[in-house]
Amino acid sequence: QVQLVESGGDSVQAGGSLRLSCQASGHSTNTYCMGWFRRSAPGKERKPLAVLDSSGRADYIDSVTERRFTISIDSAKTTLYLQMNSLTPEDSGIYYCAADSYFKFGGFCGFYGMDSWGKGIPVTISS
Repeated sequence: QVQLVESGGDSVQAGGSLRLSCQASGHSTNTYCMGWFRRSAPGKERKPLAVLDSSGRADYIDSVTERRFTISIDSAKTTLYLQMNSLTPEDSGIYYCAADSYFKFGGFCGFYGMDSWGKGIPVTISS
């Protein structure tokens, strides 16, 4: 499995921006599928936000997320980012980095194939 460690969580005011980072290890830097997820409250489902694969294809769960969030990866392919802009209190929650350790070249990187997870990091947006 891929090892993932999130960082960058913080408390910010509505309208602000935040960039989350996820340090990944144990994966192939040539063939990968990784993404970001959020759990808004304890007991709620962990919701996918965005995924990115080694072909450079990024996919977002909806157009609202795509307008405000950007998923990217560094040139070494070891740190995944999520740039979040125009934050609202509804963006608060625990953010998780995830990876599909079985992803193969030419495969489909989807929201529901992740098997490796970070511990999560809290993000709080105040109004």
